[in-house]
Amino acid sequence: MKKTVLLLALCGLAACAPAPQQEPLSVRMVRSEIKRAPEATFLDGQEGGYKWNYTTGLELRSFLDVSRAYAIPEFDAYVRAWYDGVLDGDGNIGGKYDREKFNLDHICPARTLITLNQSTPDPRYAAAVETARGQLREQPRTQAGAFWHKKVYPGQVWLDGLYMAEPFYAAYASANHEDSAFDDIALQFRVAAEKTFDPATGLWRHAWDETKSMFWADPVTGQSAHAWGRALGWYTMALTEVLPFFPEDHPGKPELQGILEQILATLPKYADPETGMWYQVLDCPGREGNYLESTCSAMFTYAYLKAARMGWAVPESVDPRALYDSLVKTFIREDADGTLNLTQCCAVAGLGGKENRSGTFEYYIHEKIIENDPKGVGPFIWASLEYEQL
Repeated sequence: MKKTVLLLALCGLAACAPAPQQEPLSVRMVRSEIKRAPEATFLDGQEGGYKWNYTTGLELRSFLDVSRAYAIPEFDAYVRAWYDGVLDGDGNIGGKYDREKFNLDHICPARTLITLNQSTPDPRYAAAVETARGQLREQPRTQAGAFWHKKVYPGQVWLDGLYMAEPFYAAYASANHEDSAFDDIALQFRVAAEKTFDPATGLWRHAWDETKSMFWADPVTGQSAHAWGRALGWYTMALTEVLPFFPEDHPGKPELQGILEQILATLPKYADPETGMWYQVLDCPGREGNYLESTCSAMFTYAYLKAARMGWAVPESVDPRALYDSLVKTFIREDADGTLNLTQCCAVAGLGGKENRSGTFEYYIHEKIIENDPKGVGPFIWASLEYEQL
């Protein structure tokens, strides 16, 4: 679709008179975020110095991809500045990173260091990458071999964790010719899919407790109560980002591609019929109190666009480009100064923990809703890059 059509869609959201040579939306969103956070430490509203967290790492990865796609060196410098600040001179990870917590979230930011080190070798980057790989080697597992989400959540597999660990794991395995790792990566996706699948809806629920003892877990299945939009979004994005690393002859590749295509075939049944977007509580579309949520909608839209480019099966009923146009129309607001905002983001949701998060419908719909959450901005930027390639 021509750029002018997309610009007209944006202008319908806010009174604007865009310049004739408007930049792509991926670039504009990065510029908007940097304007809001001149230093990356503040991207996720963090105060008090550097924090090694997946939200910052996720968003900076999308910035780096835009930098490489459009040759914008200041975006690359912005990304490097954060990593240079959070690592010490020997490559030790600061920002409150603690390997012994075995938190899969802490693997996510290390993936970008693989890319940075490939383009500009730096022993600090290499050391931090090895730290993350070392954590995965010792990560506690369920009896079936799936990683625990965190040490404090024994026996629990969350769909979120597949995105936190597996794209890094696959990138590392590919770069270091660790071919046997792909057996383990396929296992992680397989176990998570089997244990969280809900045959009644055809969707995958947020998490599974091997012990079936958590208060949020079904005592028979061990599953949490609902399919949460962003949880399945994490899992879906993880598949799209891991598959290109798999050796062509690996038996796990068609298996994982089949899971992805099954998800893409199922999602339209749960989309809002008017906008094509998805709900906070995915398996309760249209239920009173439920709302269209931007982070999961961006994740799914990105997955459809990338699947179309990669030649993976996309349902005939889904036009990925039209889906992207609707994503922009539904969730993007342009301010008078030209900055872009992603609206209707669920700030955070989880299970258990000190907050005793129940995973009920009422729990999910009452979590805080914010704008420009990194967990949505990053996927929106990736969806934009895919759209711009088309």
